[in-house]
Amino acid sequence: MIASFFCMYEVRFIKDIYANHFFKQILWFFLGFILIFILKKIKIKLLFQYSFYFYLLGNFLLLLVLFIGKETNGAKAWFHFKFFNFQPSEFMKIALLLYLSKVTYDFTISKKRKEFVYILKCFFLVLIPSVLVFLEPDTGAIVMYLLILLSVLLISKIKKRWFVIAFLLLFTLICAFTYFYLFHQEELIKWIGTSLFYRMDRLIHFRDGSGMQLNNALATIGNAGFFGHGIQKEILYVPEYPTDFAFTLFISMFGFIGGILLLLSFFVLNWYFINNFFSVKHIEYKCFIHGFLFLFFFQQIQNILMNIGLMPIMGIPLPFLSYGGSNMIVTFLFIGIILNLTKK
Repeated sequence: MIASFFCMYEVRFIKDIYANHFFKQILWFFLGFILIFILKKIKIKLLFQYSFYFYLLGNFLLLLVLFIGKETNGAKAWFHFKFFNFQPSEFMKIALLLYLSKVTYDFTISKKRKEFVYILKCFFLVLIPSVLVFLEPDTGAIVMYLLILLSVLLISKIKKRWFVIAFLLLFTLICAFTYFYLFHQEELIKWIGTSLFYRMDRLIHFRDGSGMQLNNALATIGNAGFFGHGIQKEILYVPEYPTDFAFTLFISMFGFIGGILLLLSFFVLNWYFINNFFSVKHIEYKCFIHGFLFLFFFQQIQNILMNIGLMPIMGIPLPFLSYGGSNMIVTFLFIGIILNLTKK
């Protein structure tokens, strides 16, 4: 949690620019800790028992936001209320992982282990919210759902041949896409539409079309020095400093020394959750923690590498640092459930 308090300290220094973000982020932290306290007291089995209804609710919200959600930056992904916004794709992460953990547990204890049926069921459970999120559009959320699917299948003890088949299918699709992308772009656009094509083109050529955000972020990090810019010095403008580029903002304030302390803080948290994973024996609970670890690690790696130009900008937040109530609350929900699962 050290990184969390570093983030709040950092935003306080730039309160003239991000005062509203700072006060809301403080509120999300307090609500998050309250949720952890509540989740540690409840019967956690009930969450898994009723996970199917959470899954249905999540899909309903994803469908509803397409009709009544307010468009922001070209995406209909948020419900806008008077005092806060709610992003249902974030809630769907925890609902999906809860239900897939239950499905995996039912599969492992079943006397008739039909692996193909299990894999197909998991695939369609992930496909439904992925399609709804694609319509928003939100590429980052789709990646997170696919990571949840992969984490669940890896721990389900299905035969390795299914992973070989999946790899061969994925390799074939990538080769086919590459061929049409290089030699028949017009045909490819006819099949997948302009929206998907240009999203894929942006991911492929993220280095060529980095634009002002990444260029300014790299310049800011490069000029931060060992101890950062401090309080008074102005930094280059990046539109998404509080969210996608919170890591850049952190480095600009605290420098490379602060960045090392931040990475060490994440290392301690990662080590703690890994130890919890190995201490749990129940497959349903183990599956849930495994899925969280996949998401938690990926968010750190992708966001930090995105900030230094080694990964495409996908709108995936850095845990605890990136501004956003929905992501913050869901992260605390994950932690609260894990603390309950691992309590003595």
